[in-house]
Amino acid sequence: MEITFECLLVTQETDGSFQTTLARKRIDELPAGEVLIRVRYSSLNYKDALSASGNRGVTRQYPHTPGIDAGGVIEASTHADWQVGDEVIVTGFDLGMNTSGGLSQYIRVPAQWLVRRPESLSLKESMSYGTAGFTAGLSVAALLRSGIRPEQGPVVVTGATGGVGSIAVAILKRLGYTVTAVSSKAEAHAFLTRLGASEIIPRTELEDTSGKALLKPRFAGAIDTVGGSVLATLIKSVQYGGVVTCCGMVNGGELPLTVFPFILRGVQLLGIDSVEYPMEFRPEIWEHLGGDWKPADLPSLTREITLAEVPAFLETMLKGHMQGRALVRID
Repeated sequence: MEITFECLLVTQETDGSFQTTLARKRIDELPAGEVLIRVRYSSLNYKDALSASGNRGVTRQYPHTPGIDAGGVIEASTHADWQVGDEVIVTGFDLGMNTSGGLSQYIRVPAQWLVRRPESLSLKESMSYGTAGFTAGLSVAALLRSGIRPEQGPVVVTGATGGVGSIAVAILKRLGYTVTAVSSKAEAHAFLTRLGASEIIPRTELEDTSGKALLKPRFAGAIDTVGGSVLATLIKSVQYGGVVTCCGMVNGGELPLTVFPFILRGVQLLGIDSVEYPMEFRPEIWEHLGGDWKPADLPSLTREITLAEVPAFLETMLKGHMQGRALVRID
């Protein structure tokens, strides 16, 4: 008897549109890999929404199962380091992009993509973070490595209601930083205040059009998730020796900027990539996320949904209306 399982499937219709529905697949339809995993939880990220909408920069071929996150239990392994019953986290690499992803009851992946679940995190909590939380953790780690301390002044977080931004706000507050959150959504102020934001400013306040090479110093550091003119304004607005991390570009890939902030203020711009981040360093970030960085109200950052509810949430995400994280329970 063939084993089948439920998954989300994105297909391209004859009119060129893309449809996302629940479907059934066979285990032997999964890609090659040393480890078969029964997925228990996944989560939604903007890249999943792009994949589901037919973005060829994310996914080249359809039909396709998106989902760049997966937390689950190993059901079969041909690799000596991984045994049946091990609980693991998979984020990044090619999962959910061109490899069948975590919005599915099963995935099969290379062994080198796996991180062992830290004892301090449940599978559910690990996917409450997912790629967004891991990216937020990498951003905070970059600020810490660069010596940005709470007493130096506020740290600003853009896209603060999104997955990366909301978790970054919560982690920074947990570590004692004064956080300025950037959001133009008045209805999100209570949410951001509860996460730990001391100040909330609209995005328009960080879209400088003066043409000035430098602006008045306002922040000790910044975690930027949007790019474009906002990122340029942040770089011109941090203090001497300030650090700005960058992990997104929904506001554009261009950077309208001179070299003066880097030369005259010693500003650092640090790119954050969670896809190919070296495996040897990943467990340390996950240990922090389960330990000293873990927000007391992590569950409040997420809304738990089922696989059947995912298509509607992906639409919400594409429209920019998501607040916090969507945790997907894979029954």
